[in-house]
Amino acid sequence: MTVQEVLRRASEHLGRTSETGRLDAELLLAHALGLSRIELYTEHDRPLNPGELDAYRGFVARRARHEPVAYILGEWGFRRLTLAVDRRALIPRPETETVAERALARIRDLAAPRVLDVGVGTGAIALAIADEHPGARVTAIDVSADALELARENARRTGLAVELLEHDVRRGTPNGPYDLVVSNPPYVGPHELGSLMPDVRDYEPHVALVAAGTTEAVARAARDGLVPGGWLVLEVGGGQAGETAALLEELAYEDVQTAADLAGRERVVEGRR
Repeated sequence: MTVQEVLRRASEHLGRTSETGRLDAELLLAHALGLSRIELYTEHDRPLNPGELDAYRGFVARRARHEPVAYILGEWGFRRLTLAVDRRALIPRPETETVAERALARIRDLAAPRVLDVGVGTGAIALAIADEHPGARVTAIDVSADALELARENARRTGLAVELLEHDVRRGTPNGPYDLVVSNPPYVGPHELGSLMPDVRDYEPHVALVAAGTTEAVARAARDGLVPGGWLVLEVGGGQAGETAALLEELAYEDVQTAADLAGRERVVEGRR
């Protein structure tokens, strides 16, 4: 079977369980063959050998069971970085790139800002800030030892320096004060878990998904852990921006504002101490 034939069959098969069946099939086939997606089309008549075909069938079967493509590939892109990903942490998403962008905007004019990332996960936000603002001194915390180990792997992978600590923000912010606190906290309500796509509900870590008052805990801790004039930047769930902005105003943050992601949804809330 050729690349073109295999890709057509896999796209049809995955289209029954995924809204992005064609893209999924392309990414997985490129991974199985060690090619780029473009090369799948320039080499469309290339036959697959039995080992390649078996590997690809395995990838497609996993995706058909709703396992996220990122976990099958073992890596995912975030801004300028390619990070290792697995079930120890959430997969970095496009809306979180907007959070990183807003965070970088708040420290752009500071030569050596101190930054705290709460809930580091893969390390995406912390490492993006370290990558794009070389003067930034970044500390990142998480309650999950597994997530911290994955973040350490990504720090080594990227060669970027980030201080990683196992710490619960409910105990305050460690080693402050900071010019910026940024966080993508869990914000899915427990009652909403059953309505999530199986890709998320059945594979990504619930400790990083399900809200348990974390957003408010981050906002309260940051209020005490920021320098005067320092900024808090938060990712929020769809429809939560207004409520979170009101929370920051209640906690006496100033210049509270929201920002939209690339899809036009208000997914970032910012406030200044």
